[in-house]
Amino acid sequence: MSDATPPVPGVSASTPSVARINNYFAGGKDNFAIDREIAEKVLALAPEAKDIGTHVQEFRQRVVAHLVKAGVRQFLQVGAWLPVQRNVHQIAQELAPESRAVYVADDPVALNHARALLATNERVGVAEGMILHPDKIVEHPVTRQLIDFSQPVMVLLFGMLQYIPDDFGAYESVAALCDHLAPGSYVAITHAVFDTRPDIAEAVADIYRDALKRPTGGPRTMAEAKRFFDGLELIEPGFVYVRQWRPETPVSDAEAAKHWVAAGVGRKP
Repeated sequence: MSDATPPVPGVSASTPSVARINNYFAGGKDNFAIDREIAEKVLALAPEAKDIGTHVQEFRQRVVAHLVKAGVRQFLQVGAWLPVQRNVHQIAQELAPESRAVYVADDPVALNHARALLATNERVGVAEGMILHPDKIVEHPVTRQLIDFSQPVMVLLFGMLQYIPDDFGAYESVAALCDHLAPGSYVAITHAVFDTRPDIAEAVADIYRDALKRPTGGPRTMAEAKRFFDGLELIEPGFVYVRQWRPETPVSDAEAAKHWVAAGVGRKP
């Protein structure tokens, strides 16, 4: 992406984006200099942050494949997302071609890239929205066209709840979205937690507060982030560090805790 010529009208190359920062951490090229500058500030405090992007992508692969094999055929990803090497619909449709997916974002660059990527796939759509307005996500025409809420759905909330303060209604918004889901639906969440890195917690949060020029969530602990699963049944192995969620090769507690993002999947009873 050219820093001099943003590809979307109204998008400034001098305004950072969580979606583009996450894209940089994941090894993508859809980001501006300002996004890389912020990401590098985080990396100066915690060089492992770039590896975390890889581990989250690997978790996405494992969890989507697991739930397709469990019979889920509908996927709703909400949050700061830009196309990566292996996207939700690609993972799902390789295993079950009839699978349908909707990507929800409020970042104009993310929306533009997603629409371009998915233009020829009639089982995949893009909707503008955000987790703080769950009713609008559910009622969006694209969502209604592709997702049948009377049947199980997998919702993915990756790497975005940590930016939403409690008093903005983060917990309530997730619960409200879950209210729309049929029994047997699943919610997969990744969330930065700082139980093992309290030394960097506030410093990392401050980088995002300064960069985004708006309130962002305070650092949450594992226990606080786990509250997003209230009312759901956590499936094994529970809410754990991302590398420990059903890995192909076992990872020790000490090794897993070096990468301070937790992940889990809750099932609606």
